[in-house]
Amino acid sequence: MKVREILRRKGNEVVSVTPASTVLDALKKMAERNIGGVLVMEGETAVGIFTERDYARKIVLKGKTSADSLIRDVMVTDLITVTPDHDTSDCMKLMTNNAIRHLPVMENGKLVGLISIGDVVKAVIEEQQSTIQHLEQYIAGS
Repeated sequence: MKVREILRRKGNEVVSVTPASTVLDALKKMAERNIGGVLVMEGETAVGIFTERDYARKIVLKGKTSADSLIRDVMVTDLITVTPDHDTSDCMKLMTNNAIRHLPVMENGKLVGLISIGDVVKAVIEEQQSTIQHLEQYIAGS
């Protein structure tokens, strides 16, 4: 399955904050949407990502407060991205090899969505179920 299909099913909405947002604001957005990360945007440009992992490692463990910390100081700026034409196996490899859980989706230099490891796993499971169903029908038809 291609990333394009994942986005078609889940939608293209991307929850984001600005670099000047506080960590507390980002955490509130994440809690409201029940998500594990937000993209950091400057206008139409993705400049970073902030995740629960960043919060745990860069705020909590360092004794900082989320109300006083700015996203620009704790976000990850080295974004690993995919295009809508990548397939789920490409995404799984990127996520596993880079120990990340979110991939911004870019097309022609523009952000078109964000997928998570959960989205990719769900797509892989659906693919496997479909394959099993086809094989069962083939065997039953023989």
